[in-house]
Amino acid sequence: MTASLKDIRVIDMSHVIAGPLTSYYLAQLGAEVIKIEKPGSGDVMRANKEALPTDIPTAFSGLNAGKKSLAIDIRTPEGSEAIRTLAKNAHVFIENFRPGVVKKYGLDYESIKKMNPQIVYCSISGYGQKGEWSNRGGYDQVIQALTGMMMMSGAEHEKKPTKVGFAVIDVAVGMLGALSIISAIYRKEKYGLGQYIETSLVQASLMLMYPFTTDYLTDKKVSKRLGNKGYSGSPASDTFECRDGWLSTAANTPTQFKKMMHQLNLDVICNDPTLLDLDSFNAPNEGFVVARQADLVKQKIQNALKEKSAVELEIQLNAVGVPAAKVRTLAEFLDELSQGLNVTAPFMAFKQSNKTIKTAGLGFTLDNGAQLMTDTAPTLGEHTYDLLKSIGINEEQITKMLAANVLR
Repeated sequence: MTASLKDIRVIDMSHVIAGPLTSYYLAQLGAEVIKIEKPGSGDVMRANKEALPTDIPTAFSGLNAGKKSLAIDIRTPEGSEAIRTLAKNAHVFIENFRPGVVKKYGLDYESIKKMNPQIVYCSISGYGQKGEWSNRGGYDQVIQALTGMMMMSGAEHEKKPTKVGFAVIDVAVGMLGALSIISAIYRKEKYGLGQYIETSLVQASLMLMYPFTTDYLTDKKVSKRLGNKGYSGSPASDTFECRDGWLSTAANTPTQFKKMMHQLNLDVICNDPTLLDLDSFNAPNEGFVVARQADLVKQKIQNALKEKSAVELEIQLNAVGVPAAKVRTLAEFLDELSQGLNVTAPFMAFKQSNKTIKTAGLGFTLDNGAQLMTDTAPTLGEHTYDLLKSIGINEEQITKMLAANVLR
């Protein structure tokens, strides 16, 4: 079985989440990914504490499975020269240092391009490579604050900022990085051209808010905080309290709305011109439901749901074509997946020292299973010796580099 990116070599000079997730996609699709790490400590994700001491904790493993580790100090002439030599025969180079840092060591795009004109080079940063803020440190929660994401999140009528509860921007950058690199690899294979790619946390944040970003840039439309409401604005596209938890529904169109109201014995709402815009509601070309008194309609729905079961309604509403789900924690949902819940989201698993690491995969499946790599994450510097030997550095030189703390 041939992996999609077989024979593609990647130099990965990134750390933490965004850059490593980018190269994780490439590794899982078959590329040889050489992870460059700081001697002695490595990627900061190796420092996560676990019950048993290890430099391969679960969080690190999940982002770096299938890669090789070269622990070398790029700040030294020997270290940076070794990376340049490796890059001569590489297809992709990834870095996520602050702009200007890698140039000091001759590892920037222009320097690598001189030796390898067809290189696909991806720079990941917080604020982009140019501009007054380019040298600021980019962190997920700070970018959420900067770009308005915190003010888009949280309860509908509250004014305080609310962070999305996970590193959503870091993960989005990883996806954008992988997508752009794979497109550039195709371009290189087809036309023999290299490519410089730049992506950032700011760019990823704006893409995550894409419809709202577009509305403002085009029409200066300021989007309101939606809380738990759906994008459509329908009063039945919201989250309601039931006797056994919460239920999220997406009755966005008139057809869906009618079905949900029928299930709740609220059919009268569908014919009340004081509650709904009946002209749009009964139009031949369906749009979203427009309420004249959205809060009142929502309250009527909430009153009808208060004593009903979210578990039962999830089944009943989906059966008639109304998307709905009982609100779960991540742990509850993953436990259901593990028990065979009928959702296409296959886990990936591999043995790592004293445990089996399970991940959610790549977010897509390929019919030939080419993305199902099972190689483990490397120990710090696990492949240093072999990689240096492969580029002509002899035993004596390696010994001297070890003695000078250039290597691990």
